[in-house]
Amino acid sequence: MIAEALSKVGRKGVVTLEEGKSAENSLYVVEGMQFDRGYISPYFVTDSEKMSVEYENYKLLLVDKEINNARDLINILEYAIRGGYPILIIAEDIEQEALGTLVVIKLRGALKISALKAPGFGERKSQFLDDIAILTGGTVIRDEIGLTLDKADKEVLGHAAKVVLTKDTTTMVMVARRML
Repeated sequence: MIAEALSKVGRKGVVTLEEGKSAENSLYVVEGMQFDRGYISPYFVTDSEKMSVEYENYKLLLVDKEINNARDLINILEYAIRGGYPILIIAEDIEQEALGTLVVIKLRGALKISALKAPGFGERKSQFLDDIAILTGGTVIRDEIGLTLDKADKEVLGHAAKVVLTKDTTTMVMVARRML
């Protein structure tokens, strides 16, 4: 079954083994991506044994600049809280004060939240954020198109069925198709 999974995803694909809830073996092929960038703060960790962050039905906020002020996130965070959605913020960087606010929100249990720095630098970073937006159906917030973080609403958010972050990697999973 592993050989078949490898043949389905190709050389650049990722194969993940998970323990199932039934006695039979299954193979699912999912659309998604994995990249070498993990969570910004260990305070976002949800599984202290694996030191990972794992949520399902994730909303993604993609920001092609540094987040300096947590107040700019109020519209998005309130939407996520009302809807009960976990939210992943991917930004060029998050300034310490803003990051501290996000950590406090998570630790108080007000919102399932995590954050990471966007992979790449310069134009490559912008292109990577565009790729994530295409995959998740989101919109990248960037000044060049007149979209500012403080005016952003739920329409800019992307969606992933599942996201797993470790210290070093991020894996995003979209909808699964059963193959076996």
